[in-house]
Amino acid sequence: MNIQTLDILRESLPYIQRFKGKTFVIKFSGKVTEDKAVLLSLAEELALLHQVGIRICVIHGGGKQLTQLAQKLGVVQTVIEGRRVTDDDTLELAKMIFRGKINTEILSALRNRGIHAVGLSGIDGAVINAKRRPPKDVLDRHTGQTHTVDFGHVGDVVEVDTRLITLLLESDYLPVISSLAADDDGKIYNINADTIASEIAARLGAEKLILLSDVNGIYLDPNDDSTKIDRLTVAEARSMIVNGQATGGMIPKLESLIELLNNGVRSAHVIGGTTRNALLAEIFTDQGTGTMLVP
Repeated sequence: MNIQTLDILRESLPYIQRFKGKTFVIKFSGKVTEDKAVLLSLAEELALLHQVGIRICVIHGGGKQLTQLAQKLGVVQTVIEGRRVTDDDTLELAKMIFRGKINTEILSALRNRGIHAVGLSGIDGAVINAKRRPPKDVLDRHTGQTHTVDFGHVGDVVEVDTRLITLLLESDYLPVISSLAADDDGKIYNINADTIASEIAARLGAEKLILLSDVNGIYLDPNDDSTKIDRLTVAEARSMIVNGQATGGMIPKLESLIELLNNGVRSAHVIGGTTRNALLAEIFTDQGTGTMLVP
């Protein structure tokens, strides 16, 4: 072990002491779960966090894998302002991909690192009570025209019940929750995973919400790495949405994070989920790696 490695261990000590016993909600993007080697590496980082006493709750979607399966089966997909329209066929695929394939693969990777993880969806234990999203007027930023969109089987969160999650965390289990939910009649909905992660983090009073994204943070210009923002306030995030600097999937992501910080979570982080040790560097070093959002 070289001197530089020892210095990094020293730097991490105050963070380990500060975060022991705290709850982190970590959201996986589809890209993170697509590559087995990346997932195994990330599981190792989660195992380290778990071992030093940080309570972890993982949330995941799987939009990339859902799109790939839909293409194979010829199911046409429509995405508007970063949000997927979920028709009957797409919902069937979402159930197979989210609660089945991806959830199981995450559990397998964590088992490989000795973590006792439990796979759930928002339906289990009525963790997420949802309702169907009503048709919504959406502004087309290219044409300037507004049109009404019916998102199909897409849900909005009505209420979050974290009793099951808390029970698991207190018993040293690691919950892994996919982004499906249901209403009181048992109707199933596809819900944006960032939204579910934000709602659960707020309800748990989490110390941090960490979004493992396809990119290593938030950029003023997505095509220019030098424009990455290290630290962003709620007011600045709102401004990015209003003035058009945030586009596509970044809009619902920022909207969820703004609401989260307004609900009392101390900080939110957007980091590259495919970069080895990015999660550890963001939590245990002064410099970090991605973008941190604060109230």
